[in-house]
Amino acid sequence: MYDSERMRRRSMSECICLKLSSQGCQLHFSTMDSASQTPRRVNAIRQSFNMEDMFRLVETPVYWVGALTSALLALWLVYKLVSGFRIWVLGNGDLLSPKLGKWAVVTGATDGIGKSYAEELARRGFSMMLISRSQEKLDDVARSLESQYKVETKTIAVDFGEVDIYPKIEAGLAGLEIGILVNNVGISYPYPEFFLHLPDLNNFINTMINVNITSVCQMTRLVLPRMVDRSKGVILNISSASGMFPVPLLTIYSATKAFVDFFSRGLHAEYKCKGIIIQSVLPFFVATKMTKIRKPTLDKPTPDRYVAAELTTVGVQDQTNGYFPHAVMGWVTTVLAPIQLVIYLGMRMNKGQRAGYLRRRKLR
Repeated sequence: MYDSERMRRRSMSECICLKLSSQGCQLHFSTMDSASQTPRRVNAIRQSFNMEDMFRLVETPVYWVGALTSALLALWLVYKLVSGFRIWVLGNGDLLSPKLGKWAVVTGATDGIGKSYAEELARRGFSMMLISRSQEKLDDVARSLESQYKVETKTIAVDFGEVDIYPKIEAGLAGLEIGILVNNVGISYPYPEFFLHLPDLNNFINTMINVNITSVCQMTRLVLPRMVDRSKGVILNISSASGMFPVPLLTIYSATKAFVDFFSRGLHAEYKCKGIIIQSVLPFFVATKMTKIRKPTLDKPTPDRYVAAELTTVGVQDQTNGYFPHAVMGWVTTVLAPIQLVIYLGMRMNKGQRAGYLRRRKLR
């Protein structure tokens, strides 16, 4: 009897209180053991608690956050579309003309991208200073430019792998009104290889740095002061998409091109207020002798096609992939794809190329 009475009292005394406040209304709900209380309890909840109002209150901040996010995304998309139209459709007009200065200087001017820059700038009316290693090739290109575009040419034959060449170059540039400098000269690996397996590693390191890094710094040192004095001029530093992320088995080359990119962007920030444009150019594959690509495709254009597209970005972008399909590839590899995935795929691709090279040479 005692236990039964205690359980009955406990059951009757159990009470759950739920207090909800909506627009100044409060509901007090008590749970009783009597079944007769249930209908009144439900009605009280329905009358005092409007679920739609509650959801409206909850959804209001979520709605505005979503609306703001959508608006910002739409504005970003419009900005990108307008910027893309400006870069790849309108371009820079007639910015690159002899009004910048009578002479254009191109290093590595006898082959590939460098030769195409020389031809395009000569077509625009620049007198051309061509600097490369082979005097014979320099003479051939110079004669071609003089014959086809009726421009004056000069040549300087030097090996950019050496460090004592710059007094000779400085003497050759003396007195020239230089409007544009294209730092194009560069070398890469003969084939993808592990760092410690590179033939003649010490000499390879020095040569790679001298050609790909020292040349850019020293040529800029020689040309930039006179551009600053005239408050106009353009310097195009040809880096590489390999400088946008580490590339295993092309590690030194990739690192030197990253230097060129950072050097260019930093220098542009320093001297744009002086009227100087310094642009970092980061092409992906172009069908040249250095890349060993013989047949051009949409994503691997000829040097002429690449240069024509790249020059339209001068003055619009201080860092450019230069060619619309390459810009798409650059966006994918730096924005969409995780960097570790890009490195992994680069390693896998270059290991395959290395194996093929060694197999053909029977060095494996």
